[in-house]
Amino acid sequence: MSPKLIKQFDQSPEDFLASFDRFGICLGLERIQQLLNSLGNPHQQISIIHVAGTNGKGSVCAFLLSILQAAGYRVGRYTSPHLLNWRERITINGEWISVQDLRAALDQVNQAIAPDFPPTQFEVITAAMWWYFAQQKRLQNLDIAIIETGLGGRLDATNVCDRPLVCAITSISLDHCQQLGNTLAAIAAEKAGIIKPKCDVVIAENDPEAIAVFRAKVAESDSPVTWVRASDRASNRIDNYTNIGNTEAIYQGFAYPLSLLGKHQLLNSAIAIAAVQSLKTQGWQISDEDLRAGLANTQWAGRLQWIEFNLNGNICKILIDGAHNVAAAKCLRQFVDENFPDQRKRWIIGILNTKDQSGILQALLHDDDLLFPVPVPNPATTSAQDLARLATPMIKNKPQAYDSLKSALEAAYSTSQVFSPKAGKQTHTSLDSDDIVILCGSLYLVGAYLAEYD
Repeated sequence: MSPKLIKQFDQSPEDFLASFDRFGICLGLERIQQLLNSLGNPHQQISIIHVAGTNGKGSVCAFLLSILQAAGYRVGRYTSPHLLNWRERITINGEWISVQDLRAALDQVNQAIAPDFPPTQFEVITAAMWWYFAQQKRLQNLDIAIIETGLGGRLDATNVCDRPLVCAITSISLDHCQQLGNTLAAIAAEKAGIIKPKCDVVIAENDPEAIAVFRAKVAESDSPVTWVRASDRASNRIDNYTNIGNTEAIYQGFAYPLSLLGKHQLLNSAIAIAAVQSLKTQGWQISDEDLRAGLANTQWAGRLQWIEFNLNGNICKILIDGAHNVAAAKCLRQFVDENFPDQRKRWIIGILNTKDQSGILQALLHDDDLLFPVPVPNPATTSAQDLARLATPMIKNKPQAYDSLKSALEAAYSTSQVFSPKAGKQTHTSLDSDDIVILCGSLYLVGAYLAEYD
């Protein structure tokens, strides 16, 4: 049952959170610390696993949730961004926070805001998360929380707990360079900010430039560290089109089924296993059977996910994935090349203007591919026309810009008229039964697709 509200505000959670858009991204801990202090420091009441990194954070959090839930624990999880609804960021055992509880939490945060010290939108939802999880802890409805950083680590609003049970750092690549720096060393230094003195930390294999930064931080903090290499792939049972069969993997002699698709999940699952091993040394009861069950049943929407949907009365299949930076785009391309080497790829792509658009397109597109660029439903979108212009030198069939997701889907699943520079004329490319349609480039675009068609 939710705590009684002191004062009910009239706005919906969505409208209330939208009112903080104007403060943008502003890293720092002063505002969140002021909020949490006014709320009674709820973050100090919760046992947490803290996860940072450029790519793979969400997958690691999903693996950890599934494993701990299989072991019988009540597990909170905080992730961002959301695909469909703000409520999906704050969950217990995978169940979204209720509208009533989110309103209660936001009401408490609203009353804690100092008028002359306004927080950012991310700080507001993060403070609401801490307050809600503390309430659930008091009701004996929460054993542990898995907390994903929003941006960076050192100055991220989630980085307020002095004694996390374990910290995990995933792969590092160039992303959010405007806020975090334009070198791997600079970005690694920000991610390493979640490491706390004498607290266990699990760190993924990374570029030597990043590893050097992590080694220095671990030594400075005197933190017990586990350096994690990707698991080995034992076998792969693949359905010819949807690739829904589980991968069998082995981490340090431990064999397990792996439900999430993509070679990169060999590393992400290994990070989760190493974090669980750290918990076990601290007395948490998690068996090998719990580990296997959790890894086999992990779900993470919008990441290498096959979906069947109805388009104008026809049942179509599509592969969706965020692939919102160059490293993630390379993982997606590797996946489709490895599993579908002979099929032509049709890409529906939208990218924010804060991202490396050319780098993402170059990582995804090959010469014979077809591209259907679309705007992302976000004010920071790159125009479909600009994406088409950037991609034109990369593929032989000149792409056409589409003004909506629906029009791009209709084009991708029909006979397409494209201009072939090699032929010097318009040509027709029918959707062969083996062609693969892939939607990617932004989690906001993935969310828009799921809201409309899933």
